[in-house]
Amino acid sequence: MDDKDWTIIKIISEEKSITKAAVRLYMSQPALSYRLKNLEKEFGAKIVLRNTTGVVFTQQGEYLLDYALKMLTQLTIAKERIQNMENTIQGTLRIGTSSIFAHYELPGILKGFLERYPKVDISLKTGLSSQINKMLQKEEFAVAILRGDYFWPEEKHLLQEEHICLASSNVIALQDLPDRPRINYRTDSSLQVMLEDWWRERFPCPPKITMEVDSMDTCRQMVFHGLGWAILPFSGLKQHDSLNTQELYWCDGKPLLRRTWLLYRNSSLELSAVHAFINYLKDYYGI
Repeated sequence: MDDKDWTIIKIISEEKSITKAAVRLYMSQPALSYRLKNLEKEFGAKIVLRNTTGVVFTQQGEYLLDYALKMLTQLTIAKERIQNMENTIQGTLRIGTSSIFAHYELPGILKGFLERYPKVDISLKTGLSSQINKMLQKEEFAVAILRGDYFWPEEKHLLQEEHICLASSNVIALQDLPDRPRINYRTDSSLQVMLEDWWRERFPCPPKITMEVDSMDTCRQMVFHGLGWAILPFSGLKQHDSLNTQELYWCDGKPLLRRTWLLYRNSSLELSAVHAFINYLKDYYGI
């Protein structure tokens, strides 16, 4: 079993389909099935089972998948450290970030960074902060940028704080919110808990949620067209001054804030690309 086999196992687990996996791997379906059959012969166990919707991993297959993911991660780390021995700032910078941060902040940051360090290659994954946090624990990347407060035992720097705001097409008094339609969007559990706590602190009844959408951008567009009100972080409102916004506060007068953090392992600083990127971010945010 080698790195090609590890990649095959990984892609099959992501696609849940031999046909789709073969397309991603630039292989024919028979060639992929043959290689998978040889793997099963090598280990003397069934790795996947085919059903009407695709494939599922057996218990032995799940164990092999976990092994393959770990080996791919270790291989990536080894390549990075070998490239780093050239004593120049180069190699692959593996970053995981919140989708919101990637949308509003990261493009300009990466553009400036790559202009300064053109020999660095970027490998980027985005998603909910809770997902990125789990991937960081598994060392799937060297640097993570998360929104919300997560426990991290190693290096952690606060990049920014932003207000949480009430957004509406027309001015709404806070006391009228329970009677007005609210538009909700899918977000991290940490922010969801904060908003639920804020609501319970102020109102004895649940909000009147009439729409639930999958992104902040969709939510904002619904609000912009007068279909309801929403609670959004300030980063999603910067370019939409026509919306009415109010910063929200706890009953004790403290503002509702959403924090953005930079997280990484101390050992990652041995990689020149990581070290340079962290210093660039610190300068960018004045840390």
